[in-house]
Amino acid sequence: MRQFFGMSQQGNLKEAVRGLVNPQLIMLMSNSSQFEKHVKELEEMYPEIPSIGCIGMSYDTKGVVEQGVGVVAFMEGVNAAANVLEQVSVMPVKYIRRMEEDLRKVGGSERDTICIDFCSGNDACVLTTIHTALRRQNISLVGGTGDGGKVSANGRIYNDAVAYAFVRNQGGRIKAYKENIYRKMGDYRFIASDTDKGRYIMGSLNGKPAKQVYQDILHVTEQEIQTQTFKNPFGKINGDETCIISIKEVNGNALACFRQVNDSDVLNLLELGDYRQTVKDTIQLICQEFPRRSAVFSVNCLFRYKLFSENGYMQEYLREMGALGSHAGLVGYGEHYNNQFVNQSMTCVVFE
Repeated sequence: MRQFFGMSQQGNLKEAVRGLVNPQLIMLMSNSSQFEKHVKELEEMYPEIPSIGCIGMSYDTKGVVEQGVGVVAFMEGVNAAANVLEQVSVMPVKYIRRMEEDLRKVGGSERDTICIDFCSGNDACVLTTIHTALRRQNISLVGGTGDGGKVSANGRIYNDAVAYAFVRNQGGRIKAYKENIYRKMGDYRFIASDTDKGRYIMGSLNGKPAKQVYQDILHVTEQEIQTQTFKNPFGKINGDETCIISIKEVNGNALACFRQVNDSDVLNLLELGDYRQTVKDTIQLICQEFPRRSAVFSVNCLFRYKLFSENGYMQEYLREMGALGSHAGLVGYGEHYNNQFVNQSMTCVVFE
């Protein structure tokens, strides 16, 4: 298969798709003011081609598109289907037959098929629902949350929905990866309580106000908490995995997060590790497992983007990922890896 990436910093979709011929799947990443216009234009240019889209920044090995439009497409040797699950805040399972039928249509297996999704919100519920359809064939998933509460699928705009695409690689394997640049800090272990699942509020940790606990350990002011999460997010223990939880803002004596925290969840405090070495290790692992690569599509968290940019590393990061070949992706507001909703991470799919 081949991966195409086109972009326009000015938001000119015709410029972004210049040279795109016979795509099997198109992924659109646009800005909030032009998203609906771009969705309509894309459908007119490539009618009946499966497509998904969201509001968000995009990138390839050359740089980041912050306000314009980016287009990723898969071509040659790919089977694809795109669709949407609606009412994700209420009952996404109502539409699960669509996903089951699309998976049958693509006809793939664990070895050669991936599900890529763009979500408008309520990610944890979405991933639980999607997992019920994917687990029967052990199909992996990579995706993320877009901005503005909107996504698109096949030329239509949806609110309160998740757009998804199944992609089958006819020329070889597919594998999903997740990268974590954080490690456990000290021996801190917390039991969450006084949570509000709907508002992602974490009220108390080990019976003490969450804000106070965070400040006392890290010696930061209330105003510094929002940026301190770049260096010290929380981690939720999930079997052998740690799911990163970013702090969104202070809410009284509580902390509002970017993903759900439940009463009795066991949490650690994390600290930033050697992210440059972690990226090198990820690249080395992928090269070992996939000596021949045709494409890599990734989702990088907005907070990773900000951290890397503030430390003058973003352009270097994209150049280093270029060692894998064709690499493009989305800057997301939350990352999806199989049935996990994580923050401050990178997830990607590698095509042989």
